[in-house]
Amino acid sequence: MNNSGIIGAGAMGYRYGVLLQENAGVDVDFIDTWQPNVEKVREQGGVTVSRNHQNRHIVPINIYYPEEYQGKPDVWIVFMKQMQLADMLKRCAPLFNDHQIVFSAMNGMGHIDKLRNYFNDDQIIGGTAMIATVLNGPADVDFMGESGAGEMHMANYTEEINDNIKAVEKDFKAANLNPIITTNFMGTLMSKVVFNAVVNTLCTMFELTMGQFIEYPGAKEMSTQLMNESYDACERAGIQMIETRQQEIESVDYVSRVSNPLHYPSMYQDFSKGRPTEVDYINGYIAKIGREHDYICRTHEFITHEVHLAEMMRKYKQAPAKQMATEENSIA
Repeated sequence: MNNSGIIGAGAMGYRYGVLLQENAGVDVDFIDTWQPNVEKVREQGGVTVSRNHQNRHIVPINIYYPEEYQGKPDVWIVFMKQMQLADMLKRCAPLFNDHQIVFSAMNGMGHIDKLRNYFNDDQIIGGTAMIATVLNGPADVDFMGESGAGEMHMANYTEEINDNIKAVEKDFKAANLNPIITTNFMGTLMSKVVFNAVVNTLCTMFELTMGQFIEYPGAKEMSTQLMNESYDACERAGIQMIETRQQEIESVDYVSRVSNPLHYPSMYQDFSKGRPTEVDYINGYIAKIGREHDYICRTHEFITHEVHLAEMMRKYKQAPAKQMATEENSIA
């Protein structure tokens, strides 16, 4: 691809875009609607990039609101929150054409159906990214892990290996993103969903890093229970996963214990900043697959409610301290 348009200048959008620009020599434009983010990039002349909290520096980039962008990229790379995607695609719709392809490795599931409203099936590449990145604030991103850490999988919606996916793979390799092509679309995407359904949700509810979660002696048992429900639901839906249950359980252990023990998952990052989480598109999506095939994922159903309860309880978090202060003033 000669040029790429990144839809969503968040943690992963910045990482893919900056690495493609710097390592693969791709011309990259960023499209975003978060005003503080866009204006900060323009104010400081680029995005602040660090790696593992070190070597903070400005990387010059081009960033636009959808309505002002006039470019015609070969490839769109989409990294949005699931609940924000429909509106963003509607605003970007005038920019799409039949000659472009689109790649997305968003968390959760739901985005592919939305992308199919604007792109033909043979234009869509889906993927997963086991690449930890943190957005510290507007125009400020931190790449976690050493250069070249992590990997990603990608598959055409049609499950073919054609020139389009090979071209995208070539640039992702040059960008040091470690792409792996598969011919199993749903099995590839669901492999990340079932992983996140363990780590993202449990770390978020208990406000833990991945390393702190795996330190708990019962972490493997919890992972196994959730994985078994996920795989039972997927099997009933006819989804052939690209990894076995045991491999997924071992992946949770390895990534949490070795690869990213200090990392707070993306769902926690949303939760801690008062934003809605994507639990409906992760645990909730697995539960939906189960219900549609006469199987109740009781643990996933319960955890989905638990995360929403934790979201609601944020408004009461300061209540005890305020109440205590009021009581002390009354006594005084």
